[in-house]
Amino acid sequence: MSKEAHLAGSPSDEEKPPLGQTRRPSAGEAGIPINFREEDFLTRNGLNLKSFQRRDYGTGASELDRSMKPRHLNMIAIGGSIGAGFFVGSGSAFTSGGPGSVFICFLIVGIMMFNVVYALGELAVMYPVSGGFYTYSVRFIDPSWGFAMGWNYTMQWIIVLPLELTVVSFTVAYWNKDVNVAVWISIFWAFIIFVNIFGTLGYAEEEFVSSCFKLAATVIFMIVAVVLICGGGPSDGKFDEYWGARLWYDPGAFQNGFVGFCSVFVTAAFSFSGTELVGLAAAEAQNPTKALPSAIKQVFWRITLFYILGLTLVGMLVSSTDERLLNADNPYADGTSPFVLAVKDAGLTGYDSFMNVVILVSVISIGVSCVYGGSRTLTALAEQGYAPKLFAYVDRSGRPLMSVLLNLAFGALAYIVLASSGNEVFSWLLALSGLAALFTWGSICFAHIRFRQAWKKAGRTVDEIPFHAIFGVTGSWVGLFLVVICLIAQFYTAIAKIGGGTNDAEGFFKAYLALPVVLFFWACGYLWKREGVKKLDQIDLDTGRRPIDWEEIHAQRARYASWPIWRKVLSKIF
Repeated sequence: MSKEAHLAGSPSDEEKPPLGQTRRPSAGEAGIPINFREEDFLTRNGLNLKSFQRRDYGTGASELDRSMKPRHLNMIAIGGSIGAGFFVGSGSAFTSGGPGSVFICFLIVGIMMFNVVYALGELAVMYPVSGGFYTYSVRFIDPSWGFAMGWNYTMQWIIVLPLELTVVSFTVAYWNKDVNVAVWISIFWAFIIFVNIFGTLGYAEEEFVSSCFKLAATVIFMIVAVVLICGGGPSDGKFDEYWGARLWYDPGAFQNGFVGFCSVFVTAAFSFSGTELVGLAAAEAQNPTKALPSAIKQVFWRITLFYILGLTLVGMLVSSTDERLLNADNPYADGTSPFVLAVKDAGLTGYDSFMNVVILVSVISIGVSCVYGGSRTLTALAEQGYAPKLFAYVDRSGRPLMSVLLNLAFGALAYIVLASSGNEVFSWLLALSGLAALFTWGSICFAHIRFRQAWKKAGRTVDEIPFHAIFGVTGSWVGLFLVVICLIAQFYTAIAKIGGGTNDAEGFFKAYLALPVVLFFWACGYLWKREGVKKLDQIDLDTGRRPIDWEEIHAQRARYASWPIWRKVLSKIF
């Protein structure tokens, strides 16, 4: 057996091998301490760490920087992708479907994301490889589908970066519309480039600081919102008397019927985009087995605190028929964000500017995340042979330099907004990225289902998995089902117009362009590699696993078993 084979370790001496494979010895059998440094072990056995890590990118680990700490992962999980979709895009969601539709649709997508992230967490703790969910699709489902998911995800972030830069420039225009937007695009593009100079640590620290700020600002906003709803606003504002849920009665909780309700799904999906980045970051964490489970559990707070509770309170303060929200697609409109409108109507002088700063920080944060997510996935594609080898280059600091440069270069697309046809171009770019995340999430759930099936067929037990998805395979089936529901709802809105009638071909493809794009990438991957869906006994369950401190895990499980039920529930969720 090769020296590399000893690295993964095993929690059980009774582990049975997959069909056609010899049984891998446990850490104790291999003579390896349970808790050891990978570099030291490789050096003692005459192996080079970097060459070992690059042996098989599709199932192994790259030599990306591993400086991400638990506090970084926790903040990335709870607030890392809160941006334009939540603060700005929610305005068009209220207009299209009303506050009732926003509450229900965001709750449905939230349940879906809860299961998606836990499935991703189980896979990422087990296989913390760069490229994350893309490599899981290659490994557990179908290399052709993995090819499609990798390019779909890369293209999503490449397109979102210039969109976020444009939103940033329009956000600043809230204070001064006289300055050309190109100036602001250049300034914030330069800032994003500066952050990426520092590689993984630069991204992690920026996300930590911005997420702390977003979290604190949102909690403060919700406290203020509750006070305003109860009538505690200034006397010169509209909330100086009990306000309550009157807007849910007049103009009503729902707008534009069933079409309006379905249209909110795509806004919700766009708002949740980036939640999966915590799984992508696992490959660059110092100890994903310890840090990632804690970070995954923070997603509950994001879904509940930010999306469900936050948007419900906003929906009680801002009318879905407010004409200023009708201009939500025009970022130059005064009060584009419903969060800004709520505090402005309350007469809280200066608070609207503060909320605009929050939006500004959030959108810049997403811009940095675009480069991180897109570059790591592109590097994984290159290492797998699905992209030019140029993008597989990783410098001495652990940065995928060429991939980062390509993603940053696409920020220049933001200048298209200066052209007379700029808005039309951006609408098509948005169509390319609008549903991309749904395919990624569905693939994560299905990859988890296939992993568990292959794990069971190989004769292994669930106890040998370090971190378990809270609802197991059932949760992944629920997540996959809800992804399909969202895709069906968006297909319906691609055909039917709000207000009656049907869309023409242009309107349909602007709403559903992501599907033919994904199918195109899948066809390209199949023609290129000529590989079909993997059989369960063909799935490699061992390569790419990092050493795991099973003594600590068993001790923790023993402590958990002794706890009362209420404490177990709290531990599972929080």
